[in-house]
Amino acid sequence: MHRKGPTQDIDESALTVTQPKEQAAGVTAVAVALKRGVEEMGVVRTTRSLARVNQVHGFDCPGCAWPEPTGHRRPAEFCENGAKAVAEEATLRTVTPEFFAAHSIEELASKSGYWLGQQGRLTHPMVLHPGHTHYTPIEWADAYRLIAEHLHALTSPDEALFYTSGRTANETAFLYQLLVRSFGTNNLPDCSNMCHESSGTALTSSIGIGKGSVSIDDFGKADLIIVAGQNPGTNHPRMLSALAGAKANGAKVIAVNPLPETGLLGFRDPQTVKGFTSGVAIADDFLQIRLGGDMALFQGLGKLLFDAEDRAPGTVVDRAFVDTHCAGFAQYEKNTHAVDLDTVREATGLSDDDLQRTATLVAESSNIIICWAMGLTQQRHGVATIEEATNLLLLRGMIGKPGAGVCPVRGHSNVQGDRTMGIWEKMPDTFLDALDHEFGITSPREHGMDTVDSIRAMRDGTAKVFIGMGGNFVSATPDTEVTEAALRNCDLTVHISTKLNRSHVVHGQTALILPTLGRTDLDLHNGKKQQVSVEDSMSMVHLSTGRLAPVSDHLRSEVAIVCELAHTLLGADHPVPWAQYQHDYDTIRDAIARVVPGCTDYNRRVRQRNGFQLPHPPRDAREFRTTTGKANFAVNELSWVPVPEGRLILQTLRSHDQYNTTIYGLDDRYRGIHGGRKVILMHTDDITEFGFVPGDLVDLISEWTDGTERTVTGFRIVEYPTPRGNAAAYYPETNPLIPLDHVAARSNTPVSKAVTIRVEPHVHVGQPS
Repeated sequence: MHRKGPTQDIDESALTVTQPKEQAAGVTAVAVALKRGVEEMGVVRTTRSLARVNQVHGFDCPGCAWPEPTGHRRPAEFCENGAKAVAEEATLRTVTPEFFAAHSIEELASKSGYWLGQQGRLTHPMVLHPGHTHYTPIEWADAYRLIAEHLHALTSPDEALFYTSGRTANETAFLYQLLVRSFGTNNLPDCSNMCHESSGTALTSSIGIGKGSVSIDDFGKADLIIVAGQNPGTNHPRMLSALAGAKANGAKVIAVNPLPETGLLGFRDPQTVKGFTSGVAIADDFLQIRLGGDMALFQGLGKLLFDAEDRAPGTVVDRAFVDTHCAGFAQYEKNTHAVDLDTVREATGLSDDDLQRTATLVAESSNIIICWAMGLTQQRHGVATIEEATNLLLLRGMIGKPGAGVCPVRGHSNVQGDRTMGIWEKMPDTFLDALDHEFGITSPREHGMDTVDSIRAMRDGTAKVFIGMGGNFVSATPDTEVTEAALRNCDLTVHISTKLNRSHVVHGQTALILPTLGRTDLDLHNGKKQQVSVEDSMSMVHLSTGRLAPVSDHLRSEVAIVCELAHTLLGADHPVPWAQYQHDYDTIRDAIARVVPGCTDYNRRVRQRNGFQLPHPPRDAREFRTTTGKANFAVNELSWVPVPEGRLILQTLRSHDQYNTTIYGLDDRYRGIHGGRKVILMHTDDITEFGFVPGDLVDLISEWTDGTERTVTGFRIVEYPTPRGNAAAYYPETNPLIPLDHVAARSNTPVSKAVTIRVEPHVHVGQPS
């Protein structure tokens, strides 16, 4: 039975604030998950879908990329936000041609992203012709012809951009990049450019591979886990179970974050009897660091470790590992000895006791894992920060041993797999050579554009066609006004999507919305049930099988859309067997096995109970495929983020009712914020110093080095225990504040965790400024 979405949009005047929670998950999480499921899917569909999330013969959660356990899986192998993600995708609410007939583009553009997403699943391919006010239905064949006509009309294939979301499965990603390179460009921007590009850049330089070196089983063997710049309780709650298990085995956990995050301070596991009555204090220590101070922390810890080594030679530095497997140690040691601890204290806001206590734990621990997420990557010096964290592990010999290593915690499910499958604008020639040999094509060798460069190209008119495989490009990217103008500057924009979002109403002269199956949907071709595969944060590849009846007969799988478009665009005599791939995904995996390193015998291995783990030379054999042939100690000049007089440093973040750009609801209950999203979290002393009181409405103005300013309006001040001079607010509402050129050195990742702002009284419409 199809349902309609809500008619009411967000009413920010209804926002209320209560005390932050002291414990995460528990009975409340279960109740919220079931309530959301029943509201969107009904009782039967909720029961059928949640019983299969992350199970061996089920479907991979469409939320985060946290791995499943390799042993016993619990009946409910999902978290609250995973259940929300399933409800969001498997909803019975639908967006039909009648919906588009009733709502003009102008009206839809006035709605919030939350309202748009709540309307439900897209059911038909739709087109917006130049000068028209409404989307209208279009046949699939006509949509493909329209895309092909625009692409063939380009002066160069490099005038087209092919974006990819992290939820795209391996089979689709492999075919998508094959289509794009067959067409003649490497313009493959993806969501990794906005999140973990800094991790990949740093790790490739340091250890020779841009992936984490630990497995889920390593958490049970660690005796120290550092969780930096990360909020597991909201962004990947199943990680809390792994941390709780590590603590039960004797591990210490240190949380490093500007905000006290509830999940790290108290966790009630709803799948244990104890979790219904009491919680586990996950973090043994909480280092409340200033925004941008993580690099200083890691350098300061390095200095203290060298000081301890000087006092007792041979007790801290793993000389055997360093001498055998590392390069650049002498320069790193010299640089680190010279670090000024007064500067470290100023940059971090931490005390001598904080630093020494942490350094002692690092020195005395035998198995150390360092985990991180956007708090480290989305800094101007994000790459260097991750290199410095890796330096600490190299110093202690913590790469390539059980219970130890680097652990970048990826966001979207399969964002890592997409990169493995070739979704990158700078794939190495070895991959392209294998692709060409397999298919008889000639892949371009000139590097393509990443996300930030793609926005610049659309803005400047040098890119004219944008095709998005999933995602919500407008809401995921920085400098919203510039990004929206850039998309409107295109001749054609195409979005392959499951749900309505902001990107559909910010369109080129011609626009297409192509509705696709989701992770939860049954995918049948010629009567055969198809399966896709995904890669989690820890390089495990496994199958995912949707089983729910699609909400519309007009939906196509992503694989089918790519293959049918390729046939129209490239012609029937193109050497790639697109028709075969469309009807039998095993044949795609056979091709992947011959092209992608580590994927030999793909079809057999992916059907094993836990799938298979891709090779990782540093983890597997302490082999480092870097420019030196060894793990490289990095040497970086200390960088941090001072707070200018009368200003704040802002970080953007998610609410608890949110996953990336998808807003599930309007409650951030762990932080005590309910019924709205336009808030700014500030320290009580900053509120007073600036002449405000909690609850005041303010405008936020970001300041850039060239004098450029950007403004968002009508944000409510919430008193919160942030460090002095730091503030926090939700994205995408604050994305307009981040200039397009405010990017991390070397990775070009937008810097969303260090935005200089001033806070001014809200100027109401009609009120003189």
